[in-house]
Amino acid sequence: MIRVLIVDDSALMRKFLAGLFEAEEGFMVATARDGADALSRIGSFNPDVVTLDVEMPTMDGLACLDRIMVEHPCPVVMVSAVTEQGADATMEALQMGAVDFVAKPTGTISLHREEFGPLIKERVRQAAGIRIRRSARLADRLRFNAGATRQPSEGRVAPALSHSGDHRLVLVGASTGGPPALDALLSGLPSEFRWPILIAQHMPRTFTASFARRLDSLCKLPVREVNAPTAIEDGCVYVGRGDADMMVARRGDQLIAIPVPSSAQHLWHPSVDRLVMSAMQHMGPHQLVGILLTGMGNDGAAAMAELRKAGGYTIAEAEESAVVWGMPGELVRLNGASDIVALPHMAERLLEIGPWR
Repeated sequence: MIRVLIVDDSALMRKFLAGLFEAEEGFMVATARDGADALSRIGSFNPDVVTLDVEMPTMDGLACLDRIMVEHPCPVVMVSAVTEQGADATMEALQMGAVDFVAKPTGTISLHREEFGPLIKERVRQAAGIRIRRSARLADRLRFNAGATRQPSEGRVAPALSHSGDHRLVLVGASTGGPPALDALLSGLPSEFRWPILIAQHMPRTFTASFARRLDSLCKLPVREVNAPTAIEDGCVYVGRGDADMMVARRGDQLIAIPVPSSAQHLWHPSVDRLVMSAMQHMGPHQLVGILLTGMGNDGAAAMAELRKAGGYTIAEAEESAVVWGMPGELVRLNGASDIVALPHMAERLLEIGPWR
């Protein structure tokens, strides 16, 4: 039985969400009208998961989340408006310890029951299995130790990577728990790091622009969302637009990143598998580094296993640091990981093999 506390200032939304879960076996539901009400109920109800609205009176979602993560740590799924302000608040919530989010239905709520219901129930089921002690304030802890991850360690032997050609790419895939993990990875890289980094983070379209802006403000490398064909330049980070796929292509001698309609053959978008396979069509495997971070499912595992088999270098996030060891765990199961690295050491490992001075 999964105990769900629904926190929303709208009585209509509380009734709608409670009805979704109560109609499904395996859930026990309680509701709260705002953040203060949630904090008064959370101790006695002891929820496995909290769904938390962002904008509420008395105590908003971010203030409530901060208290929950300190006083009653448990998985929190944000229910966010699909506005620029809502997207920015959601990115902040993920940095504070929320494990996932869903976009709140717009317009007549009842019309979205068939579309929204299965999505939020699946996200809550996934959240209930997350070990919150590993995800809470992850980026804050890692940033505190950032000095230990910005220089290559002495005495380790870096793998032999080909230096033929003018371009080398780092391809990163992430899903649940990915935003703070990517923050931690990128904040450990100096401005001198020269390899372009392409990121496929599973996320809706309305949130990826805000996500890219937030990463740009937190790390030393420029970060931009790929919402049109974009030349891939050294020392830049590219985030795939949500609800689409990002692929690598070539225009003359120039590599470009392009957004393309999401493929029905792939379950998650932006697709990590599709990104990696497209890069392999235009570059030799020894010019590619694949990194698979936290996330449900197996997106990216098959393609990165192929990359390693062809001679490329791949890194799977270690189970000890992953919020969800689904995607990187599958890469390890397929014998597709050249290395298994905990997130606090991921930037250090990349510096050992990449050009940064």
